[in-house]
Amino acid sequence: MVASRILIIEDDLSIAELQRDYLEIHSIEADIVTDGFEGMNCAINEAYDLVVIDLMLPSMNGFEICRRIREVKNIPLMVVSAKKEDVDKVRALGLGADDYMTKPFSPSELVARVQAHIKRYKQLTGVGQAVEYIEMNNIVVDKAARKVFVLGKEITFTTKEFDLLVFFMEHPNRVWTKEQLFRQLWYMDDLDGDVFTVVVHVGRIRDKLKKGKLSELPIETIWGSGYRFNY
Repeated sequence: MVASRILIIEDDLSIAELQRDYLEIHSIEADIVTDGFEGMNCAINEAYDLVVIDLMLPSMNGFEICRRIREVKNIPLMVVSAKKEDVDKVRALGLGADDYMTKPFSPSELVARVQAHIKRYKQLTGVGQAVEYIEMNNIVVDKAARKVFVLGKEITFTTKEFDLLVFFMEHPNRVWTKEQLFRQLWYMDDLDGDVFTVVVHVGRIRDKLKKGKLSELPIETIWGSGYRFNY
């Protein structure tokens, strides 16, 4: 089995090396880059299954790195930062990050999240998959090509946005709590996950469907309960 390979962009070398050691124990190869601009170039030009990105970095911050990578690649992006404010989480997730972890955190939690994201990413991008389409409410999803068309026009979704939209469309007319969606899409059954991530991703999906000129958005907020995809 080919080991997974990730990139850690972190200017605190002691933290990065600790993360790498725990990941390598679990057969995940990890490269370390301590400079933001250099890390962005490595992430774009080399083959990685996931990138872990600190926010405060020399030469280029983590927000800009997320934006640059997401313009050309759909690999999972995990932001790790001491910044705990919701505004920073919203910004990072809005720029394409799939997950946001607040320092300090346990190395075992990092490993679990990395494994979950890589597993999901490889499952959904594996070669040899049969072409499979889902069509609802003027939204067409090509699961094999990982493309979304709204009223015939292709709309670009990040990896996690795509996964979440597909999950909703495969389970219509049912209410899902934020906690249930987090467990289903982020594979974090045993972790105290930040379900705020779900809120941000649902908001971004709605924004993109709205830009696709849908007259009625299918994802409805059921106050006090969660979300429902109406069909």
